[in-house]
Amino acid sequence: MNPNLNHQLEVRFDSTGQHATSFDFHLRLISRFLRSVARFDPLLEERQWLIATGDRETSHLYPVFDADGPTTAALAVLHQYAKASEVVRNLTLWNGQEDRAKGASISCQFGRQDGVASSFRLSIRSPRGRMRLGEWRQVAEAIAFAATIFEPLYASVATMYYDAVFKDRAGVGWMLYLPRMLSVQQVPEAHALVPVMIKDEQEKDKQIGTIVVSVTDAPFSDDDPGHVEKAHAIEVRLVDQDLLPRFVDL
Repeated sequence: MNPNLNHQLEVRFDSTGQHATSFDFHLRLISRFLRSVARFDPLLEERQWLIATGDRETSHLYPVFDADGPTTAALAVLHQYAKASEVVRNLTLWNGQEDRAKGASISCQFGRQDGVASSFRLSIRSPRGRMRLGEWRQVAEAIAFAATIFEPLYASVATMYYDAVFKDRAGVGWMLYLPRMLSVQQVPEAHALVPVMIKDEQEKDKQIGTIVVSVTDAPFSDDDPGHVEKAHAIEVRLVDQDLLPRFVDL
């Protein structure tokens, strides 16, 4: 059995208008998210991140962020890579840690010409039984940060090899954010429902969505049949109410 688990926080979001194909804009979104979650894991701090070039030697050469935001060198490299594809913009980052238990990576796709939603994914390797972001409340807080920054169509956290019930829809995994209010009556199988709140223009609390949590007693693992069973039960419940997003609609 692999001593590490790879958890992935995935966000699907609309990225249109004047910033739809901007590397600078999307890196600044990522920067805001990293500043929020680095309090849980210093290995996610902005200064750690490098452009993943696909080559071991050059993958240490281009820091992504400095005190002013995305670095000139990183933007130049990404724009050079972008010349190879007019269909979508891609970026891949890593935190420079070759120790697998300390490693993390980020991938982001945006500016798709086919109208498909943009995506952001943070992958974190953690020793089995301990998630580097912390226990489930900290992981839910990380999703809440993503929800306020990316304003997503959905966001989720699951292990890399988790298989959802419905291949054409988003999976629940450990937890799933939906931009709507949900009640215990709608999702009785959930171990927790976490409202995601922001301040409106009048500085009053406003709920923008709900995080559905399948497991609260341990980090989610696709090797644990009980964890998978709980996540699957929630997915079926949400589909019965037409609440689980279909990929074709994103």
